[in-house]
Amino acid sequence: MTSERGLSLIELLVFIVVVGIAVTGVLSVYSLNARSSADPMVQKQALAIAESLLEEVLAKPYTYCDPDDANVETASSSAIGPTGCATTPEGMGAEGVEDRYSNLTPYDNVNDYNSFPTMTGINDLMNAPIAGLAAYTASVRVQDAGAFNGIPAGETLLVTVTVTGPGNHSVSLSGYRTRYAPNF
Repeated sequence: MTSERGLSLIELLVFIVVVGIAVTGVLSVYSLNARSSADPMVQKQALAIAESLLEEVLAKPYTYCDPDDANVETASSSAIGPTGCATTPEGMGAEGVEDRYSNLTPYDNVNDYNSFPTMTGINDLMNAPIAGLAAYTASVRVQDAGAFNGIPAGETLLVTVTVTGPGNHSVSLSGYRTRYAPNF
């Protein structure tokens, strides 16, 4: 009795099919990673833009009166009168001709950004386009947060900044801003 060694033709074909399927799977994953390798850069850039814009908005005051109003520091309500605003209560959206890019009448309150139009291409505060960011868009939404963590309703705003980059990769960041007026 002789013992035969080696592979039969069927065993060899099964081996080739299994290895072929495995190689195809590995190559398709590699191809997917190679096609989307720029995505982390787009996401990181969108996140940096969103953080910057959210920081800009939250750094603005949130008061009962427009910061140009004579009673902005002492007003305890948005009503016009001795305990309220002298002439200009702060409302949602920019007052009059206020504009993010204006030197004379810039946005001066968190609420002003609610009317901020969606930016196509990212511009600095002088309204100059920032190189390399033309494919990004940014929008800002400001809304009343209601009662929040023991703070009465109407005293806290929720600010949401959404930035969309190439390939529709989007990032949304939110932050809260509480009213600090009156500031005796």
